[in-house]
Amino acid sequence: MTLAGIVAQLRAHPVATVLEVGSVLVCCLLFIGTFVLLSSGVPTGRGDPWLALIGVGVAFVLFWTVVVPLYERTL
Repeated sequence: MTLAGIVAQLRAHPVATVLEVGSVLVCCLLFIGTFVLLSSGVPTGRGDPWLALIGVGVAFVLFWTVVVPLYERTL
């Protein structure tokens, strides 16, 4: 498949493209964020950065397990 063919397929499905590329970016950010926080040591006090990382992960999982299937059922 040529590059022009891939670009044409991505343009044909812009919503799916945004969802997939966004998911890859969120996964990469969660991966990098985990290692950055692990390198900073054990959380002290409330651990706000850890709570933020966990919150982003939970929102990501809920999006793909709740929102996307509901959206697909309405189509």
